Amino acid sequence: MEIIIAPDARLRVKTKIVNKLTPSLKAIIKEMVKLSKTFIDPEGVGLASTQIGNSEQYFVMKLSDGTFKAVFNPKILSYGKKTKVFFEGCLSIPKYYGEVKRPTNIRVIYMDKDGTQVKESLKGVSAWIFQHEYDHLQGKLFMDLLLAQKGKLFKVVGKDRAGADIFQEVGL
Repeated sequence: MEIIIAPDARLRVKTKIVNKLTPSLKAIIKEMVKLSKTFIDPEGVGLASTQIGNSEQYFVMKLSDGTFKAVFNPKILSYGKKTKVFFEGCLSIPKYYGEVKRPTNIRVIYMDKDGTQVKESLKGVSAWIFQHEYDHLQGKLFMDLLLAQKGKLFKVVGKDRAGADIFQEVGL
């Protein structure tokens, strides 16, 4: 399993509903989690089906305790009014990051790995990850939001002596 890199057209596919949680789909989810965990710099906190060339509605996301959960057929029911600028990147757009404004609170509904419908409120980093991965299922990338918001885009141009990324702002 490999991550698709932009500008691959498969990243722009609007996904279809998952009708059944099959053993093969559950195996794909396990592989997605395994693949996400291999990304340390940058850290893999989520991975959507479109990023591995599939066109069904699912993604995995990292939780605050370090575990991952699978999300199927997600919908964002409502967005909170408060927003925050996140320094956002994407495994499908390596070495680029941007300042993207997103709501800090959302209300969502989805099906979990057992086929149970879950309705919950997410805030902070969990809300940000969910929105980012949900956008992938709509055929959108964080760069689309960045362009619409006229945000700043940065490219990793190297590492400092401590091993931290050095960023340079690039024009849009």
